[in-house]
Amino acid sequence: MNLYDAHQHFHFDQLTPHRAAIARDLVTIGLRQAVVNGTNEEEWPVVAALAKEHRWIVPSFGIHPWDCGNRGPNWEKNLRAVLAANPAAGIGEVGLDRWIIDGLKPDDPRLAGLRVAPLTEQCEVFAAQLALGAELSRAVSIHCVQAWGALHDVLKKTARPARGFLLHGYAGPAEMIRNFADLGAYFSFNIQLLEPRHASRLDNFRHIPTKRLLVETDAPTKPPAGNRNRFPLPPAADGSPVNHPANIAVTHEALAELRGVSLDLLAPQLEQNFRRLFG
Repeated sequence: MNLYDAHQHFHFDQLTPHRAAIARDLVTIGLRQAVVNGTNEEEWPVVAALAKEHRWIVPSFGIHPWDCGNRGPNWEKNLRAVLAANPAAGIGEVGLDRWIIDGLKPDDPRLAGLRVAPLTEQCEVFAAQLALGAELSRAVSIHCVQAWGALHDVLKKTARPARGFLLHGYAGPAEMIRNFADLGAYFSFNIQLLEPRHASRLDNFRHIPTKRLLVETDAPTKPPAGNRNRFPLPPAADGSPVNHPANIAVTHEALAELRGVSLDLLAPQLEQNFRRLFG
């Protein structure tokens, strides 16, 4: 069975000591391709180098909303250059995040060294990258937290890639699914949605059109809980749990169970969806 991961971060430090073992495990489970997202200018060359080393990697390059305020003055020129050097690459992870503006205390360690961009600035940077995806026919992978109305407004007003775009780990309202799908959205499911606190978000994935479904790990974040975590890794230096990218196999199974269909039927459709979006 061919498996595909629509969104992860193989280049993140938490996975670096385990890369060789992870790569072997991914072969074992039947992974064919995974989109690895660089979220700022420093990460782009790391992702590009890994894509040359591992044929299963589909590289993606973008300015994440958390990195928006620290982007360099030549970020657009540099993004065009790395995309030109990597013709199969997508654009991502990009998007909007209101939580980093309103939801974190100023002394939160996750904000160390970051200039938090206001939502208007995030919208401008996101729109520029979305338009670039349309111009170059590249898939765009989108992060959105607590900014679904603003995201919809930018998507409606801006040129979008004809091949579509990914709303990764979709956490928006059920009533917006049709609107986003009409604009070209695909929606990726991750295993964290099985946690009780995400019940409403989980229910969305029972109703999203099958031809718009994808699956993701978002590794090294969002590991499965309990016995679903078939590929455990040691915790990160700060003690946080680490998600093994091979848990994409568990994610496929969980989505098939949620939809009430066999994995033998669902997996080929997910493969078609992945290839339609990412090429």
